[in-house]
Amino acid sequence: MRQHTELDTLVIGGGVVGMAVAYGLARAGERVRLLDEGDDAFRAARGNFGLVWVQGKGLDHPAYARWNMAAARQWPAFARELAERTGIDVELSQIGGLIMCLSDAELAKRAGNLEAVRQQIGGHYPYEVLNRTQLRALSPFVGPEVSGAVFCPLDGHVSPLRLLRALFQGFANLGGELLPGVHVDAIEHRSGEFRVRTGATEHVAGKLVLAAGLGNRALAPLVGLEAPVQPLRGQILVTERVQPFLRHPSLHVRQTGEGVVQLGDSKEDVGLDDGTTLAQLARIADRAIRCFPLLKSVNVVRTWGALRVMSPDGFPIYQASTSCPGAFVVTCHSGVTLASQHAGPLADWIRGGPEPADITGFKAERFHV
Repeated sequence: MRQHTELDTLVIGGGVVGMAVAYGLARAGERVRLLDEGDDAFRAARGNFGLVWVQGKGLDHPAYARWNMAAARQWPAFARELAERTGIDVELSQIGGLIMCLSDAELAKRAGNLEAVRQQIGGHYPYEVLNRTQLRALSPFVGPEVSGAVFCPLDGHVSPLRLLRALFQGFANLGGELLPGVHVDAIEHRSGEFRVRTGATEHVAGKLVLAAGLGNRALAPLVGLEAPVQPLRGQILVTERVQPFLRHPSLHVRQTGEGVVQLGDSKEDVGLDDGTTLAQLARIADRAIRCFPLLKSVNVVRTWGALRVMSPDGFPIYQASTSCPGAFVVTCHSGVTLASQHAGPLADWIRGGPEPADITGFKAERFHV
């Protein structure tokens, strides 16, 4: 069996989460190899909406709200760093985001949830409730059915494909090694080292990071960890290019730097089915048209489905193994928003630094209480 050695860390999983961690480790000077299964895997990154999003996250979990706010605040510097290191503009626009509401009751509920988060964190949590007049001043093409919106100045969006490309390029420029198209067959922990077998090759490293999305469910128990994640399908529609009309992204509609409009808003428990359905696509399109009537005459050019990686309570799982020291599991469904934190404080923790205070509650043991 061929053996690849002289590594500090092996990262399993080449989506946005795994690439951000691998990039952060390589940036800190570690010798890192990333093993990626390839496009045969159920990639959550395929369905990423590209949002850098704060508002609404962390209700009844203030640590998660703080973790996301810290990520959003780090994003401008993170985007600049990636551009300087790789020459790739990830198209970050962070001038605030909107959640459109189609009734006064929906608007009141949204505002109530955000006020609850603000009270729970006991600190600064910026948001503003906009009535129809205020919303139209910010977003003139909004439709008459929209009652108002909630605005958060920390929110924004990026191109998820450009982000993934920048992380890959930055990782390579830092000396990181990517092995695509490999499947992990076995993991052993012996004599303080991790031995990961892929076909006829054995990879040996002192540390191991499991960032394989839905694959973490099977891999985590091999190193004394747990990742009880389940798939949750989301469907997306993309239109032809249109003239710019939407500067501020929303949870349901965003216009990309290329001018196409991306629509999405489904959460479906359908197992490993990553297909599309006319019923859901029609519902997504209908809401988008009610928010922005001009979309009624715009052509849809592509639709697809993808599987989110969801824990039982929807929050991340960040955990170090006690039985196999040096092994970590990293699982979340907000890989774009949290990329700056995964490449920064989380990577520092994996290297041996202090565990970030806001992630101490994200261990898998919480699911057994």
